[in-house]
Amino acid sequence: MCVLLLILLLIGLGVFWIEARHRLRPASPLKLRQLDWNVSSSGADLQLKGWIEISNPHPRMEVMVPELQVNPVLIGSKDLSDVTVNSRITPHHPDEQTRADGYWPAYIVKGRKSTRIEVSVTLSGSSGAPVAERVDSVWMDVNWVNYGPFGRLTRRQGVVVPLRRPAVLKPAQAEFRSGENCKVLPLKTHLLGPLDNTIDVLRDYAGELVQPGDILTIGETPVAVIQGRYTHPSMVTPTWIARLLCRVFHPTSSLATACGLQTLIDQVGPTRVILAWSIGLALKILRLKGWFYRLAGEQARLIDDITGTTPPYDQTIVLGPSDPVRLCQEAAETLGISVAIVDVNDLGRVKVLASSNGCDEALLHRALRPNPAGNANERTPLVLVRPA
Repeated sequence: MCVLLLILLLIGLGVFWIEARHRLRPASPLKLRQLDWNVSSSGADLQLKGWIEISNPHPRMEVMVPELQVNPVLIGSKDLSDVTVNSRITPHHPDEQTRADGYWPAYIVKGRKSTRIEVSVTLSGSSGAPVAERVDSVWMDVNWVNYGPFGRLTRRQGVVVPLRRPAVLKPAQAEFRSGENCKVLPLKTHLLGPLDNTIDVLRDYAGELVQPGDILTIGETPVAVIQGRYTHPSMVTPTWIARLLCRVFHPTSSLATACGLQTLIDQVGPTRVILAWSIGLALKILRLKGWFYRLAGEQARLIDDITGTTPPYDQTIVLGPSDPVRLCQEAAETLGISVAIVDVNDLGRVKVLASSNGCDEALLHRALRPNPAGNANERTPLVLVRPA
């Protein structure tokens, strides 16, 4: 009995130590978001202007930002080798004079304060078709450093700025595909991101097409990226737990890499992951599969590691969406039809992550089993399902 109590005590101390280390890892309170991007043309050139806001919600901690760079990455379907990119940042700190030379001076963001930075980008092409016809979107990759009591942290955050949007289908142009007692219509959108709003996207691209009885679906990954729930792997610091446990997962799993599994640990905590892993492995030996995902929570199934999504998000780790049921209900009330968030693949697997009240999920499974949205670069995250 004494030996058993000692073992349980050691396990408890080990779990406490792991949780304590997890909670005390170096972290910066600073938040960065990009907003208000505008695109204009000047002859054959394109000009993009936007703002970056850095805020510090901590009541007392002062954090320095000694370095900040914005690196625009062009995304298109044609040759862009001749396109020249010129970018410039102009700090607009509330307590310092604005510099005109584009230099980033090390700046202190005090507790409960914020600052803004203006970003200007010019795209110029020397040959071929105009830049506006070749560049589809620009990935604004922000590399910045946080310096404070936690040490020196290098951070990287990006956002998509769409330059072109596909034409919105009119009812007379809609060409539905026939399905099993239903019809489906994939809807093309621009490359979505945090500058968008999910309900606005649904309304803009499908609002004129919907009829009573329809169900409008959107992929879970597009919803997640609109919510900003993605991160670059360089922002993830794998612990020994993630490096060890990830080796048991199937090589194609998004949890089979240290960064992928660490992302889950950061969401639900190391204790839950260790317990789910241990119990899941024991039950797997008994030929009972899938218990890790049941015990670790919904995010364990929804995390997409790099290469799992469309560019440029293929270089990031994407989480599952936040509060999907509430989002579906609000969208349904706005559009007047049922709305669902789904996860579909080319193997015929259909998972309805969330849906509004009264949604016919059996119809969705029949309609989406052929995966009308596709898994390549179709950019058709919306699918309108209509009963036949």
